[in-house]
Amino acid sequence: MGASGSGKTSMRSLIFSNNPASSTARLGATIDVEQNHVRFLGDLILNLWDCGGQDAFMDSYLTTQRSTIFQHVGVMIYVFDAETREMNKDLEYYRDCLEGLTQCSPEAAVFLLVHKMDLVREPKAIMFEKKREELQKASSGVVITVFGTSIYDESLYRAWSSIVHTLIPNAAVLNKHLNIVAAACSATEVILFERTTFLVIATSTSSTSSPSASTSSTSSSSASISSSTYAPSPPSPSDPHQMHIKRYERTSELIKAFKWSCSRVREEFHSLELDMYDFTAVLDEMTRNTYVMVVVHDPTIETAAIKLNIRMARKKFEELQGDSIGT
Repeated sequence: MGASGSGKTSMRSLIFSNNPASSTARLGATIDVEQNHVRFLGDLILNLWDCGGQDAFMDSYLTTQRSTIFQHVGVMIYVFDAETREMNKDLEYYRDCLEGLTQCSPEAAVFLLVHKMDLVREPKAIMFEKKREELQKASSGVVITVFGTSIYDESLYRAWSSIVHTLIPNAAVLNKHLNIVAAACSATEVILFERTTFLVIATSTSSTSSPSASTSSTSSSSASISSSTYAPSPPSPSDPHQMHIKRYERTSELIKAFKWSCSRVREEFHSLELDMYDFTAVLDEMTRNTYVMVVVHDPTIETAAIKLNIRMARKKFEELQGDSIGT
């Protein structure tokens, strides 16, 4: 949901259609509701409704289509243009949508995206904090999660990874078994990505990286409002490797860009190995619907051993994925 021109269709094109940001300029305005059945994790289908933001459509959603639009909702994503001059109008529509959601789908999670942050001229962190406080006040006690996003950097992947994570049944089980893989590989961290979108599904939690590193902890904390990509976060003194707080979303962004480059020359992306002076990273297929990245800082660990452990874990993760989706 969100006003016309706020960027809803552009971000959907980027995340789910694998289009680059440069191609979004040719996208037209959404007419009424565009429904997409996105196959995510194989048998898990996300029914994504992109609602046009023109006044006539918004009024219709809140009156004649109210029971249809807000019934059986898992997550409502409301997009605000960071540079809008009609914030009061946007907030009025947002409150009305929140009321409809509370009546028809009271258990639904609410994510608010302050979008087009790349256009903000004032210090982005300060501006975001003002917007966040304003949105929290407008939400009248409803638990919300707020992200600052842009199609031109990794912030969009961070937000959508958190959104999708809330929709995956038993994601905590995947986290638990990633810890086992991390221990077997003597890895600092293990990250599981969805194959098509390269959104983060789960991460190992055994590493001593920053407290906000785990996607699962961000998504499951129902009482908190998420910090933005644009809000500065000090490095954790407990992290001996000083792993970057934005590493997940930057990896998603870079791999998606690399996959798109491969498709342009009619090549397929299968795996990636990085052997740097201070760490080793292996990105490989885990299941038919996921990729796994294993990050190791121990120089004595060979990449062949990491790939062998991944290969041995595949059958178990196929079973876990089937159990999780079927729950």
